[in-house]
Amino acid sequence: MSVVIHFSVFILVSLFAFIYILKFVLRNGPKRATANRVMSISLVVVVGGMLFAKFGANADFPWWIYYGVPVAITLFLPPLVFHMNLRETTSYLLLSFMISPLIHLLFSFFLGWKEYMPFIPIPSIWELLR
Repeated sequence: MSVVIHFSVFILVSLFAFIYILKFVLRNGPKRATANRVMSISLVVVVGGMLFAKFGANADFPWWIYYGVPVAITLFLPPLVFHMNLRETTSYLLLSFMISPLIHLLFSFFLGWKEYMPFIPIPSIWELLR
């Protein structure tokens, strides 16, 4: 499969996971998490962040910029936009930072797609079975 297809699938899976995280974290709060707001913030954080990281890596930006900007957006934008309380913010931060390595682990292990987080080496099931 092409790198573009892999990257598109990573973005799509990450987007759905992030939307679920936001809906889960904000489930008991007031009606501030409308579908449009959740989708808008998710698109900025996930799609915008992943496109910026890919662009930055390809443009030879320093790693702390092409990873730092998406991390900063992930850290600060949703809690600010949704006015999360401490419990929501804590849950959001834990879940949002666990999901990227988990997605990487699943794609690396089951499909052998290692480009999502190439600095974390995970053998695929196919490599282990050889």
